[in-house]
Amino acid sequence: MSLKKYSWEISDNEEHPAGKAMLYATGMSDKKMKQPFVGVASCGYESNPCNMHLNDFAGLIKEASSAHDLTGLVFNTIGISDGISMGTDGMRYSLVSREIIADSIESFISGHSFDACIAVAGCDKNMPGAIMGMLRINRPSIMVYGGTIRSGNYKGEKLNIVSAFEAYGKRIKGELSDQDYQGVIQNACPGAGACGGMYTANTMSSAIEAMGMSLPYSGSYPANSPEKIQECRDVSKYMKILLEKDLKPKDIITLKSLENAVRVAVSLGGSTNAVLHILAIAKTAGLDFTLEDFKRINHSTPVLGDFKPSGKFLMEDLHEQGGLPAFMKYLLNNGLLHGDCMTVTGKTLAENLADVTPIVPSMVNVIHPIETPLQKTGHLCILHGNLAPQGSVAKISGKEGKSFTGPAKVFNSELETNEAIKNKKIQEGDVIVIRYIGPKGGPGMPEMLKPTSMIIGAGLGSSCALITDGRFSGGTHGFVVGHVTPEAYLGGPIGLLQDGDVITIDADTLELKCAVSEEEFAERKKHWVNKDLSGLQGTLKKYNKLVSTASEGCVTDN
Repeated sequence: MSLKKYSWEISDNEEHPAGKAMLYATGMSDKKMKQPFVGVASCGYESNPCNMHLNDFAGLIKEASSAHDLTGLVFNTIGISDGISMGTDGMRYSLVSREIIADSIESFISGHSFDACIAVAGCDKNMPGAIMGMLRINRPSIMVYGGTIRSGNYKGEKLNIVSAFEAYGKRIKGELSDQDYQGVIQNACPGAGACGGMYTANTMSSAIEAMGMSLPYSGSYPANSPEKIQECRDVSKYMKILLEKDLKPKDIITLKSLENAVRVAVSLGGSTNAVLHILAIAKTAGLDFTLEDFKRINHSTPVLGDFKPSGKFLMEDLHEQGGLPAFMKYLLNNGLLHGDCMTVTGKTLAENLADVTPIVPSMVNVIHPIETPLQKTGHLCILHGNLAPQGSVAKISGKEGKSFTGPAKVFNSELETNEAIKNKKIQEGDVIVIRYIGPKGGPGMPEMLKPTSMIIGAGLGSSCALITDGRFSGGTHGFVVGHVTPEAYLGGPIGLLQDGDVITIDADTLELKCAVSEEEFAERKKHWVNKDLSGLQGTLKKYNKLVSTASEGCVTDN
């Protein structure tokens, strides 16, 4: 079987001489012309640590491809830095970038008749975007994670990106001098790599490795480690295997491998964004995987990873104790993973882990024993009720309690909320409501690490709750509920709330409700005025028209 299943059309077809002429113009040799064409998609750009090294990794992959008789050809897609855009209008483009990445990988690989794809992804939207693009083309594909950042340090305190956000709240409270505030900012991120805790980047790198779409250890190697460099040099060897076996993303991503992905994300204490992204991946794969599956898996999965933001450790700590495969071997030995799922090595998950020593859990270390978990059931709670008839997602670690009831303080934007926190207008016991920032109403469903970090920094983390039709960074912790569906822009109940309405969040009954009758909601609906988005243009206008609900993964190709 020829491995040039698609690229023969532009390199060997005698009826298409112009394509060959253009390839020769790039300096391509006859030997390279006869080899399978592998598109190396880089999400690299210079202006953030998560992605600034990815173009170098893509170059390494391209260089090493020739040793396996493959022709690696680099192309670029985009990324939006969540950390940089957080709290600004630019954050509206973050989730949108996932769709643009998927669109560009599909467009480039299909448009140029390439045979396969290796994507190098750093920040969290890069990774699901890359997987969605791979599923659309359904040609042999592997994702390489750019790796986690090392921890920073200031005055003996271990730092990460959330330290910088929370420092602002401490400064407002008067607990941090201007000099120390600047010191935290300058030392929080010491170099290349994605945010170091179990925030969305490391959650998704772990989920995607568990899903079978990246090589073992890809999810936990630090960005600046020699192991990550070696992974870039080795990936083409596995791509050759995939091409020979004609093993494609839809052969690897199945209902069972998605369950593995969710199980790993939950057991590590991962981000609520995993719900959005895994739903979107499932939708793109044509698999019937819904919020109910998350609810089922979450209920039967203990939280074992004591990671920041609510815990103590960073991904670098897991790496030092054997990495993600050592953790997955522990889960597999305890019957929590499907070992028969195929992976990009051409082997099953169980075969990949056969010679891996399982991690040794400890009550004082990064992974707790399954007999004494941090939480007996998962923290990614899927809540329903009269405030979220179509669902919502809460990240409840148990440290903040299992239920919260309080009066609503309603805001129609993140900016209004931040000003209220800054001016000390939020009181203990309040349930902060931030609305009109859903996928359509944002548009773009912006993350909000700034208000939650300000709440934590101001000492209100255990005494306030927050609900929104937007979403949260993986760095968020506290009593927070996001992805409230239907969103305010679509006339959902969250858009009808008023200051003082009593809201209850209950992780035991999985309810998000308010003490407002159906009749009262109906009366308020008569006077409801929607957010005016008439000035939208370009990317956000298209996204507003096309995007599905958060409970459906916010995909744009329904």
